[in-house]
Amino acid sequence: MNNKKLSIGTRLYLSVLALFLVFAVAFILFQQYREKQYKIDTLELRLQDFNNQAHDALQYGSKDAGKAALMSAFLRNHIISGIRVTVIDDKGWVVFDNIRKNYRTMSNHLRRPEVAEAMSRGMGSTVERNSTTLGQDYFYSATYYPKDRYIIRSALPYNVDLAKNLQTDQHYIWFAVAVLLLLTLVLYRFTHRLGRNITKLNRFAARADHGGDIEADELGGFSDDELGDTAARIVKLYLKLQRTQQEQNVLKRQLTQNVAHELKTPVASIQGYLETILGHPDMDGATRDQFLDRCYAQSKRLVALLGDMSTLNRMDDGADMMVFEDVDVSELIHTIEKECQFALEQKDMKMHCTIPDDIIVHGNRGLLYSIFRNLTDNAIAYAGKGTQITLYANREPSAWKFTFSDNGVGVPPEHLPRLFERFYRVDKGRSRKMGGTGLGLAIVKNAVRVHGGNISVCNNPKGGLRFDFTLKATS
Repeated sequence: MNNKKLSIGTRLYLSVLALFLVFAVAFILFQQYREKQYKIDTLELRLQDFNNQAHDALQYGSKDAGKAALMSAFLRNHIISGIRVTVIDDKGWVVFDNIRKNYRTMSNHLRRPEVAEAMSRGMGSTVERNSTTLGQDYFYSATYYPKDRYIIRSALPYNVDLAKNLQTDQHYIWFAVAVLLLLTLVLYRFTHRLGRNITKLNRFAARADHGGDIEADELGGFSDDELGDTAARIVKLYLKLQRTQQEQNVLKRQLTQNVAHELKTPVASIQGYLETILGHPDMDGATRDQFLDRCYAQSKRLVALLGDMSTLNRMDDGADMMVFEDVDVSELIHTIEKECQFALEQKDMKMHCTIPDDIIVHGNRGLLYSIFRNLTDNAIAYAGKGTQITLYANREPSAWKFTFSDNGVGVPPEHLPRLFERFYRVDKGRSRKMGGTGLGLAIVKNAVRVHGGNISVCNNPKGGLRFDFTLKATS
């Protein structure tokens, strides 16, 4: 047995259609009752008016003539086909009836519904009541005149003609049916598009949940409305996240390979030196000290590499947990300048800083230090002997803009877009020989971004590298 569930679009369509049908039936029944009641009220008003005219004829007629004569004369002048007029005293006895001539023998009418209602309310009516006197159905309307102590009751036979007059007009029913059909078509179109979008989105979600491949047709087929646009954006966002995750996985693999490669070099060097020392116990002291110095240098490189990797990981995973404070960047730069003075002198280099003394940035002191220290170390390592490092800063509306440059050898243009990549080196052999970790500029870029800035690099027209970056200023 097939227990397949109805789609949400079908369920919505059937639910709203059921509401439409209930509303249409209720509207038709109410309209029928309302129109029939209106026609009954109109007919009753007409008969009440007839009763009042008959009352006037009795009031203003000849004093010598009796009620029967006056009423007969009135009826001759006010002919209504089939009308029956009865005059009843306040005791319920008939004193005139134009249909039943021997009205004096008629039973008491005080319990007739329209008469009882007229005695209590002043007027009363009954639709389709069978006359016990004539054995025929009538529409009765009675009016009580308390001063004259009688009731005038007029009645029309409830025949085919009167039934047709009281019958409701059927045109509005056809109108209601037409409107219902139109609403049904509009509803079906809307719910069909809604259901199709939800079904496609549900199929996509199921496939994505099970890690299935998302094909190109998943991007199309959505209707051109808000839900369709939203569904298409969800699919595109998922595909974008999927591509990003794939790229991240590739980057992670590359990073893992790079880390393993970078770690392997100093570890292998340390291992080789130690194996040589252990394998030659009779080695002279000078050679042993030389090997130990090389082990120490490689261990320092290893420590620097691990430190740089830790810094990058902290920025990637815990930037929000870092301590931020107001940092005097001017003082920080002057400190770095003093720390690097010996390295500058060894390469006959100079550092020229033209920065204000009041550069205050709200940030992490360690990361701000790493920005300027890594740029300085990079310039000292690769700019060349006898070159000059220049650093200056300008205040912008909401940030400080720094320009750090040198007049050294520069970098081939094809390498510029990749300088900030982790472990990327223009000259791998030379970089390792210089003791670099390959992470300095990556740290600079990430640290600048953590502080809400941007950084770019280019070659100076006259030679050397130029870094332009911004750091948000304190308000």
